[in-house]
Amino acid sequence: MTRGWFVTGTDTGIGKSVASATLLHALRLRGLRAVGMKPLASGCDATPGGWRNEDALALQAASDPRPAYDDVNPFALPLPLAPELAAADAGIRVTLAPIEAAFARLSSQADAVVVEGVGGWAAPLSADLDQCDLVRALKLPVVLIVGLRLGCINHARLTARAIEADGLRLAGWIANDIDPAMARADDNFTLLRQRMPVPCWGRLPFHNSPDPAKLAHLLEPA
Repeated sequence: MTRGWFVTGTDTGIGKSVASATLLHALRLRGLRAVGMKPLASGCDATPGGWRNEDALALQAASDPRPAYDDVNPFALPLPLAPELAAADAGIRVTLAPIEAAFARLSSQADAVVVEGVGGWAAPLSADLDQCDLVRALKLPVVLIVGLRLGCINHARLTARAIEADGLRLAGWIANDIDPAMARADDNFTLLRQRMPVPCWGRLPFHNSPDPAKLAHLLEPA
């Protein structure tokens, strides 16, 4: 049976894509066929093959076997806006069916699928679709990426409670050092480990150009 996780974050810009790609490499170190997916991505570049998103391409590159881009990223939206706005400007209606079909194709070729969400947990996908709806449809547990910066304890605990309130399972969390100047980052990390309701799968160090393959040994997915 294919295993899978939905990756969300305490906010946008906290390193979900790097963490997701690193998780893929960590799973591959265990000998698993692991593929990534970013169902909806806003901020894409025009290419001869169609619209392409940098984060989705990174997930595709971290995957083995290498899936088709259209399965990795069924909804590629040109403008770098909130998904609901980007979809409206592109004249696209985001629905679950294409995502579910792509997820099924990815699952058929892999032992594990890592699905990266957009922004934070409460960021909507469309006017009538929240991320929790997608997670329910795909029947996935959630992994929370916590960007270590001032306020992260509050954001992490609130997000964990929101995931639980939505009736979904938080499987684990990953700390990501996104602010090299953060005061007492280690102490904040310790406080988080004491207060989060699920295990920490690892901590990723700050790097201007992180290499997920080289960071894979730092994660221990449950």
